[in-house]
Amino acid sequence: MIATTDKDTTGNKQPTILIVDDEPQIVDFLQIGFTYEGYNVVIATSGPEAIEATKTHLPDLVILDIMLPGFDGLEVTRQLRKAHDVAIIMLTARESLNDLVAGLEIGADDYMTKPFAFKELIARVRAVMRRHGNHFVDALTFHDITLDRTAHIVTYQQQTIDLTPREFELLELFLMHPRQVLTREIILARIWGYDYMGDDNIIEVYIRHLREKLNDNPPRLLQTVRGIGYTLRG
Repeated sequence: MIATTDKDTTGNKQPTILIVDDEPQIVDFLQIGFTYEGYNVVIATSGPEAIEATKTHLPDLVILDIMLPGFDGLEVTRQLRKAHDVAIIMLTARESLNDLVAGLEIGADDYMTKPFAFKELIARVRAVMRRHGNHFVDALTFHDITLDRTAHIVTYQQQTIDLTPREFELLELFLMHPRQVLTREIILARIWGYDYMGDDNIIEVYIRHLREKLNDNPPRLLQTVRGIGYTLRG
């Protein structure tokens, strides 16, 4: 069944990602991640649905699993390349180099093997989409905070703030959704991955680090919403 997320109502065009996978856990993980990255997400769970969704929604990029019901991702790629120049990144749990090479030879732009880190996938998505002529805003701002995605620099009140990679990702997530409450589940899935099995108290540790580095004690910017999660306000 083809499904879509709600589209942006502000009048800004969101890039559209088509996720083609029949594993519910992977689909949920990717849908949460790309939605919070600002993409409009379309979901298909079989080869035929992927072809139909591409015709209907004209996505900017397809995240395509190789193993699919109906027909596999290699056949989807063959059919898409007959009529579309859409960017394609293939996902596979297989370790067979032949499958990956075949995917690239018939027109896929890149590939990743499962399990994977969302951070690496989104970096590959941005790189592939830039090659296809799609560019995105590289700087996020909120009040006195500026985060430069390309230079990987954060400034607060015109002073550079030294953040670890994980702190940078967490702050980036909040800056993309100011004033929106982010649940603990969303934060864990987006920053630590769908297969994270550790202690979810890790979130509190990193929130505390961010507050210290932003001199946000008592919290004014990164506020706790008791029993739900956190929000960036001011």
